[in-house]
Amino acid sequence: MKLLFALLISTARTFTGAQYYYQGLMDYLENRLLAIEDRMQLWHEQSHRYHTEMKDFKKLTAEAMDGLKNHHSMLFKDLEGAAARVDRVEQEMDYVETQMSPRACTNRADKVVEQDAWELEESRGEEEEEEEWEELQSRVSDCVEIISGIRSVKIMKRVGSPKGMWTRDPRSSKVYIFNGTSGNTIYQFKSLLDFSRSLGVTGSRSIRLPSEWSGPGSAVYNGYLYYIKQEAEADMQVVKYDLLSGSVTETAMFPVEGRATVYNLNPETVADLAADDGGLWLLYAPSDSEPTISLAKMDAATLDIEQIWDTRCPRENAEAAFVVCGTVYVVYNTRLASRSRVQCVFDVNDMVLSEEAPLIYFPRRYGAHASLKYNPEEKQLYGWDDGYQIIYRLTMKRKLLA
Repeated sequence: MKLLFALLISTARTFTGAQYYYQGLMDYLENRLLAIEDRMQLWHEQSHRYHTEMKDFKKLTAEAMDGLKNHHSMLFKDLEGAAARVDRVEQEMDYVETQMSPRACTNRADKVVEQDAWELEESRGEEEEEEEWEELQSRVSDCVEIISGIRSVKIMKRVGSPKGMWTRDPRSSKVYIFNGTSGNTIYQFKSLLDFSRSLGVTGSRSIRLPSEWSGPGSAVYNGYLYYIKQEAEADMQVVKYDLLSGSVTETAMFPVEGRATVYNLNPETVADLAADDGGLWLLYAPSDSEPTISLAKMDAATLDIEQIWDTRCPRENAEAAFVVCGTVYVVYNTRLASRSRVQCVFDVNDMVLSEEAPLIYFPRRYGAHASLKYNPEEKQLYGWDDGYQIIYRLTMKRKLLA
């Protein structure tokens, strides 16, 4: 009986302990659930707040985008208006240029070097000197025309590098392409029509020269190619190449100090050969320190230097030049390419008066001219502008005899 009573007491104690254990476990679980509920409530509040902030930010972003679109539309309209005004100003400038008297700088002939056969004897009187000087002038060029304006512009196509040269032989229909600023290969087309129909330089005849040409300053005249050859630490050479026989017929050394370039805006142009009604000319800079462009008259057959002038046309901001009837027209621009313009004129015969010197503006196209070559038979300029081949047809008038 005692044993049974003790067993009952022990069982009651065990049941009471288990009850306390389970009660404590339930209290713990309840507290954890309450904590989880509190955390979930906090997350819900934070999520709601973030969602509200996101909606506000989205609204502000949409308003800002609408504002930017409006500003973009306004700026685009302003740019269109500015472009229209610029076009109108250019048209008005072209009109004013045709109506007002041109004002370009004109320099009188300044004889620097002459061959011995033309030297004046010191014992002769002043009248005799003037007569011989007039006779010398008539020998330089008999042409009496001057450019009065640009009649039309024709863009042929775009072939090759941003800088290069193209020209046509005045005595034939052949067209020659000089791609880049140096090389030993040129491309010959039978005519302008063949060139305009070609894809790139396909369909042309490739002519490989015995030496490299330097700069886009070559000239083609009467079946011969005249080009500049200059190697490191060497004097400049003018090379005469027979395009028919494919051989060099003459070379002439032309000493210049250092590696001076004739045009400040096109430093690749070591020197510039030009052909006109009077023959072959060479534009060059004697040295880097010389601020102006020099002009030499060359014998096209022997490459002898017949006479040299200081044109007094600045090299600064010059991009190209050409010779028409013994008159040099120097074309200027800006470092940020703008409208090319003839701003300096030099006549070797001293027949161009300052009031008739043409102030010619070239129509704004793509960039700046790498070269301009005059064809005396067609009275046209062949220009290379940022890889585009352009033809400028010129209008001429007679020089005023001073």
